[in-house]
Amino acid sequence: MITRTVSKNPRTTRGDLVNDLQRAGTKVTKATISNTLRRQGLKSCSARRVPLLKPVHVQAHLKFAREHLDDPEEDWENVIWSDETKIELFGKNSTRRVWRRKNAELHPKNTIPTVKHGGGNIMLWGCFSAKGPGRLIHVKERMNGAMYREILSDNLLPSARALKMKRGWVFQHDNDPKHTARATKEWLRKKHFKVLEWPSQSPDLNPIENLWRELKIRVAQRQPQNITALEEICMEEWAKIPATSLPSLPAGPYDLTRQKKAAKMSKACFHQLVQLLWGRREVKVECKGLLN
Repeated sequence: MITRTVSKNPRTTRGDLVNDLQRAGTKVTKATISNTLRRQGLKSCSARRVPLLKPVHVQAHLKFAREHLDDPEEDWENVIWSDETKIELFGKNSTRRVWRRKNAELHPKNTIPTVKHGGGNIMLWGCFSAKGPGRLIHVKERMNGAMYREILSDNLLPSARALKMKRGWVFQHDNDPKHTARATKEWLRKKHFKVLEWPSQSPDLNPIENLWRELKIRVAQRQPQNITALEEICMEEWAKIPATSLPSLPAGPYDLTRQKKAAKMSKACFHQLVQLLWGRREVKVECKGLLN
């Protein structure tokens, strides 16, 4: 009963199970429940936060996967990926593990200083391609459409030149209102930039998220003490990230079955495609038949 209940509803608590069994005439402890579930290979974990996908988003993801399923590796190498991110001075970005003895959790060496609201933060815009990181910009004011277009004007083309992108390179950005505003679309059209059509609600599909994580880890290790130092360290660490050390996505083909949901299939297929960009591997995408 215990295993069946949590398999049907993973959010069931041990207290819920104790009460259910008690009503059924069986007395058990929370420890017994934990041990029983552990023997079945189940353990309590924090639920992952993922984008809320409505049916229209699922269909958009699936459409994107179908359209790009057979794109060659060279096509993905010719994409400039971009995004914005926030880095806090003291906060989640500074989470680290330490080796310590029992009852030594409050020793200064084993703690991370925190302040309200993270002690301030900076907003960054950056881009990269398979050849390495492009420019990284500190967005010093609240970004609007005009500021976003100014950032692209000053930094996108110079990044493409520095990265030695081939003719016909493609620009990727998400569906933030500033990115999809009519004025921004018109500006991109006049500049003759080819833009990768991007499905909504898909931040986890953008490989730049791996690059942001790498940057935040490097910055946290430097332990900046003020906003000025935070910006300087961000720029220094970004410049140190070579193309050969860019974080890669998991290797190997996904073993998909027809019973899996369309959303998961489209996400897995696209991760395979992006994997070609990161790992430069010969990966056979085995999703094609499942999407027909």
